[in-house]
Amino acid sequence: MENQTTVPYFLLLEFSKNHHLQLLHFFFFFVLYLATVTTNLLVISAVAFDHRLHSPMYFFLMNLGLQDLGIASVIVPKSMINSLLDTRYISYFGCIAQVFLFLFFEASELCLLTVMAYDRYVAICNPLYYEMVMNSKYCTEIIIIVWITSFLYGMFHTTGTFSIIFCSNVINQFFCEIPHLIKLSCSGLNLLEVGILVVSIIAGLGCFTFIVVSYIVIFKTVLTIPSEKGRQKALSTCIPHLTVVSILLLTGCFVYLRPSSNTPSYLDFGLTVLYALVPPLFNPIIYSMRNKNIKSVLSKLWRL
Repeated sequence: MENQTTVPYFLLLEFSKNHHLQLLHFFFFFVLYLATVTTNLLVISAVAFDHRLHSPMYFFLMNLGLQDLGIASVIVPKSMINSLLDTRYISYFGCIAQVFLFLFFEASELCLLTVMAYDRYVAICNPLYYEMVMNSKYCTEIIIIVWITSFLYGMFHTTGTFSIIFCSNVINQFFCEIPHLIKLSCSGLNLLEVGILVVSIIAGLGCFTFIVVSYIVIFKTVLTIPSEKGRQKALSTCIPHLTVVSILLLTGCFVYLRPSSNTPSYLDFGLTVLYALVPPLFNPIIYSMRNKNIKSVLSKLWRL
């Protein structure tokens, strides 16, 4: 293929040539997607409809639920439809949309988790100034900045990815994932994409460093709290966030630092599911299990 304009569509990973295994793949993704949508919608509904949860931490949690819904909805339904119809097809512009939206939601989630680390830092290390610093106007402005920044990042990264010249249209993954798209390049990375990748690494390391430093200060402050009950209460608000961050970063780093195979691999498929679909499913569960207020509201919604 001479250039990228000759690629009218891409072929995604074929889970199996056996139709029964294709249906098994569809059922697996259907259950995973249904569970992800249900758990995140429950948390979003709980925060939206109960005034007791109208605080910065829960406001950020509601936005995290929207991002998790977005991540799952961008990649899972298309894979389910392909399995059900026994096809591998995704259009060129469909692939562009998938890459952009996936980057947009993933970047916004990392930014939001960084903001939530700052929220916990202010709440525990400077509790007297918490309401003044984390007021509703400031929190709204932060969320707007997170969404706009992530939109621009997704747009530039997508532009850089699809400005390369493709020699093949066969993607060895169940969605349009950037590392596998780059492997299809005839000419290697262009200057734009190299620059975006460097900025991505710096920004990712910056977010990671900020989160780590925030929690070092938080844990030092917690150790100075005289009562054991006070220490446990402070830690109970940090553990869910720290767990969510750890799952996202560990699974993401494990996948992207590991060299991807040039041939279809069930291991690559499983690892991608681990980093792309497991966090959106478990994030609301982790927060709900550790939070009495959310559990109380959810039990009321369940009785309705």
